[in-house]
This record gives sequence, C-alpha cells and structure tokens, in this order.
Amino acid sequence: MRLLSSPSYLRSTYAYIILSFFFVYLLLIQYCRTHYYRDPTSAFFDPDRGYEKIYSKFRLTQSFNYIHQVDATAHPANKTVLPTKSSASLCVGIPSISRDEINYVESAVGSLLLDLTEEERADIHLILFIPHTDPSVHPIYSSNWTSAVADTVLLYDLPQNQMDHVKNLELGHTSAAEKGLFDYTYLLKACHSAGTPYVVILEDDVIALDGWYHRTRHALDDADRKTSDAGASKYLYLRLFYTHKFLGWNSEEWFKYLSLSLLTVATVASTLLCTRRYLPQTSRLLPSGIIAVLCLIFTPLCIILFFSAGRVSMLPITAGVHQMPRFGCCSQALAFPRDRVTDLIEWFEDQKVGNADSLIEEFADANNEIRWALTPSLFQHVGILSSKFAGAGTRRQAKSIWNFEFERNNPITLALEHERAVGEVSDEGDTLR
Repeated sequence: MRLLSSPSYLRSTYAYIILSFFFVYLLLIQYCRTHYYRDPTSAFFDPDRGYEKIYSKFRLTQSFNYIHQVDATAHPANKTVLPTKSSASLCVGIPSISRDEINYVESAVGSLLLDLTEEERADIHLILFIPHTDPSVHPIYSSNWTSAVADTVLLYDLPQNQMDHVKNLELGHTSAAEKGLFDYTYLLKACHSAGTPYVVILEDDVIALDGWYHRTRHALDDADRKTSDAGASKYLYLRLFYTHKFLGWNSEEWFKYLSLSLLTVATVASTLLCTRRYLPQTSRLLPSGIIAVLCLIFTPLCIILFFSAGRVSMLPITAGVHQMPRFGCCSQALAFPRDRVTDLIEWFEDQKVGNADSLIEEFADANNEIRWALTPSLFQHVGILSSKFAGAGTRRQAKSIWNFEFERNNPITLALEHERAVGEVSDEGDTLR
C-alpha cells in the first residue's frame, strides 16, 4: 500500500493518464478534421473542400442536358403574360434577372422537372418570371425551352406610371431592395391568382434533388397536421432550404452553453467523488490529484472539442418537419399556404423597401407565426454570384449560403425512393377506384 501511495508511483500514474488522454485527444482531433470539414459551424471547416459540389454537380449536369434537349426540340411559342387558374396543387414561381457573367435558371428549372412523372408534372403550375421592363435582355426570353417547360412566362403587365417607376428602379435611381421586394410581391400575386392551395417561391440559383416533389407534398401534409396538433389554425411557411451557417453555437445562447458546461464538470466531479466514497476499493485509483486533473483539465478540453466540432455535427437536426423560428436562412426555397400569401403581399406593400427574407422573418416575429422547416433540405444554393448582394464580398457572401448535407445525397438511393413514392401513389389510386 505504501508503494501505491508513494510520490514516484503517483507521478508515474499521472504521467501515464495524461499521456494516454492526449494521445486519444489527438486521435479525436484528427477524426474531426476528417469528418467535419464540410460543417460551416465547425472549427474544422475547410472551405476548399466544404463547398465542393458533389451531388449538386451531378444534378447540374443532368439539368443542363435536359434543358438543352428540350430547347433543341421545342418550337418557339407565344409568351404568356399573366397566369390562368390552375387545377394543380403547387404553384412554383421562379424569378430570374439577367446576370452579366452567368445565369442559373436553366439548372434550377431542369432539376425541378427532369425526374417528374406526368402526374407529378400535372400537379405543378410553373411560373417563370422575367422581371425586366424589356424582357428581351434576358437570354431565356428568346429560348425555345422557356415556353416549352413553363405553364406561365410572367412579364410585367402594369399601368404606364408603374412601368415608369419600375424602369427607374432598374436604373438604380432608388434602393435595389425596393426592386427586389416589388418583384417578389409581383410573383406572389401571380401565384395567388393561379389558385393553387400552396405557393412555392424559388430563387433561380438553386438546384433540386430527385424526389423533391413527393417530399414537398408529404412535408406540407405534415406541416398541416403538426400545426393542428399544436392547437393552431395556420402557419406562415415551410422552409425547403436552409443554410447551416447560422445554426451554430450562437452568441445569444452563451449562458445556456456555459451552464451546461459547468453542469458537465460538476457531474463528472460528483460521479468520481461518489465512486471513491461508496466504492472504497477505488480510492487508491482516484486520489484527489487525479480527480482534479480529470475535472479541471480533461473534461474542459473535451467540452472545448465538442463545441469545436460544430453544432450541426454534434447536435444534428432530426429528419422531418420541425419548427425553425430562429436562425433560418434564406429565401432560396419557401412554401406558403395560399391563404397566407395575401398577408405577406399586404405586409410587403406596406414596407415597400427591404429584403424579402428579412421582412418575412420580421412579420413572423411580430405576429408570433409558426415557421416550419424540412430536414434534409430539398434544394441547394449553387450560385457564387447573387442578385441579393452587391459590392465587395459578393462571391463570398453568396457562396456561404450552403447546405452541406445536400452534397451527401446518393443519386441511386434518391431514384429508388422516388420510384417507391410513385408506386405508393399508384397503389392508393387503385385502392380508391
């Protein structure tokens, strides 16, 4: 016993424990570097690899091929100015301005349509909106595929005084945020006029995964059911895309993080002390010095590594429909019940200036609205150029709107899931007949 409690034995024990811990700790750090480099909330995030397009690159190729094939075989058609009433369930609206360097709308539309069955396509009223007073400046206006794939090619149809105002907005005589909000409102009105139960507004720089339609329909059903289960009669929107960037360890919740960290240290300390007290045979293995090292060095280091690994990786959001009242960004893909569209139109027209995504959140906060989000995301933001940002840092800001889980999708797995979903719908139809 004297040997076990001798200073030399304790020093060697401390050294062995410390060296063993740091060896394991270094292995964990390497594990984090290997597995969490795509997580923007992680200290191990690597932008060069984290923003690498894997699944979206595959979808981009598919989408461009689909649109180019349609364009080669379609005949020019008259452009429809205003939408008509539709029997579809979803009105999908996509506004697209002409960019100097690159336009993304082909990939957005192609990814939406290329995998759909005839029944799924018939349940969608697709509106392509060209928000230019001279629509011919946009390359899609003269493309054959535009009218071939869209149910409505939406153009401005305004009184002369409003058209003059829009021209001034295009020339930059007022805030760019006013033009963007005017266009978002105009598209919402068009989709509302189509009469569909749900309205989905997409940015033109997104890519959709195979099966987005059936997942959206299921998610909308879940959102309706969960809203009712929560004792509410309505919700504002269902988010079909969100970026992980703002879902990290937010400074607004620092007190909670500190409290949980202190509770973890206290739990470790109390567990070790109780073990030593009620299991006397462990007392020689748990002298006060060892307990102090475990509680004051090892445990804090583990807590630091936990936070460094990233919130999205350590506490991932479970799959399905869930509320996201805070830190949800951005407006790349939002689905609205039709009866809430008029509320947003009134709100936007009262505000007149501002970014649509920010104003939607302001409206929701002011009215305590329910906001749903779907995990995993059905869309990815693929643009490194954005109509939302101007000036220095445009590429960096636009690129950071990213959902890293989207790139993990497997094309074969999604295709099989889509096939099963179509089969289930067919079976339900046969049963009803």
